[in-house]
Amino acid sequence: MSLTNARAQAPVPSDQAAREEELVERVVRSFDQCENPRLKELMVGLVRHVHDYIREVRLTEEEWRQAIGFLTRAGHITDDKRQEFILLSDVLGASMQTVAVNNAAYGDATEATVFGPFFVEDSPEVALGGDISFGAAGEPCWVEGTVTDTDGRPIRGALIEVWEADEDGMYDVQYGDERTAARAHLVTDADGSYRFWAITPTPYPIPHDGPVGQMLEAVGRSPMRPSHLHFMVSQLHYRALVTHIFVRGDELLGSDAVFGVKDSLVKDFQQQPAGTPTPDGRVIEGTWSRTRFDIVLAPSGV
Repeated sequence: MSLTNARAQAPVPSDQAAREEELVERVVRSFDQCENPRLKELMVGLVRHVHDYIREVRLTEEEWRQAIGFLTRAGHITDDKRQEFILLSDVLGASMQTVAVNNAAYGDATEATVFGPFFVEDSPEVALGGDISFGAAGEPCWVEGTVTDTDGRPIRGALIEVWEADEDGMYDVQYGDERTAARAHLVTDADGSYRFWAITPTPYPIPHDGPVGQMLEAVGRSPMRPSHLHFMVSQLHYRALVTHIFVRGDELLGSDAVFGVKDSLVKDFQQQPAGTPTPDGRVIEGTWSRTRFDIVLAPSGV
């Protein structure tokens, strides 16, 4: 047993416990003059939980210094194209818990999942049936579906933003140049339908060359994510949806590094032999795949 574990299991003398509790209450009282009730609630809750954690595990000063160093390194590696703190939130399940808290089940509305660190504003627009790959390497994939409300009514003009990694497991922003690839946005038709060409999703590791990757290695966890395609769907009067679809049969579905897989989001990606006619008459020399994802939006405010 390590010294830290021994400290965690040793009973705390009552006078020591009283001194620790007194400090918690002093810190909590320091927020008494906060005029924003929600901010006060957040800060007091944070203080109580952080202090409870420190006392429960009997955190050592060296462990505290290591934690500060870890957070400092996460800050240094973060820039406008890489968000190490979102990555940290993802691998600790905090992102998915926040999604769960803020996206309560409503009828048959499509389930939400993690946002991820690779969304980019102002992606290019493609017409219905257009190609979002913009030269990204990968097998072509035809994606189609509808966007409706929970009563089955089609939602016209819904904004669909999509993005994914290429067949090498890299997003465009990870290449360090100015390319825009495997991301775009489009708008649903009058009947709520949409369709576009993408590339067949493949598994890839989350960025693991920084402090989050070092943490995963230290605890024996894999950085791999199962194959998926990101969606963000929005329209006035409806709750914005951030979600993915996953490839049925992917062996990584049960061990997603960011806990984002939900059974309802696992879809069939049907492989098409070379020479199979495409839905839009496109000529493809090799194989391609197709999938369908019907999206249901919940009303706003639920």
